[in-house]
Amino acid sequence: MHLLKSSLALLICAGVFASPVFATTTHHTSTRRSHHSHHASTRRVSHRIHGQQSIDPDRVTQIQQALIREHYLTGEPSGQWDSTTIAAMQKFQADQGWQTKLMPDSRALKKLGLGPDYSNALNAKNSTFAAPPSDNSIPAAQDAGFTAASGVNQ
Repeated sequence: MHLLKSSLALLICAGVFASPVFATTTHHTSTRRSHHSHHASTRRVSHRIHGQQSIDPDRVTQIQQALIREHYLTGEPSGQWDSTTIAAMQKFQADQGWQTKLMPDSRALKKLGLGPDYSNALNAKNSTFAAPPSDNSIPAAQDAGFTAASGVNQ
C-alpha cells in the first residue's frame, strides 16, 4: 500500500509540474503569433535611395561648357542641373547610342573630355598617355622575335 501511495504522489506531482509547462508553451506561442502579426501590420517600410543624388555645381559647369562646345547647349554655363542641361545631355547620349537617364553616363563624360584625370597619379610622372605605336613602327627583327616566341608560323 505504501508503494501505491508513493506512486500516486509521484504521478500527481508530475501532473502538477507538467501542467504549467504545457500551458506556458501554448500561451507563449499564441502571444508570439498575435504580437508578430500586430508588429507586421504596423511596420513602416522605408525606401533608401541609392547612388548619387545631385551633381556638384562646379561639375555641372564643366559639363555645360562641354555641351556648349559640342553644340548641344547654348548660352552661358549656370552651374545648375536644370531641365535644359538634362535635355542637352540626354540628346548627346542618345546621339551616341547610349542610355538617356537623368544622370550623365560615364562614357558620355569621357567623350566630352571630362573623364578622370590621371596626370597626378603616382606612376604618371614623366609618362605620356599617347596611343601605343602602330604595327609599322616595330622593327622587323623585333617583330620576327615576337613571331618566333609565339610559336606562330606565318
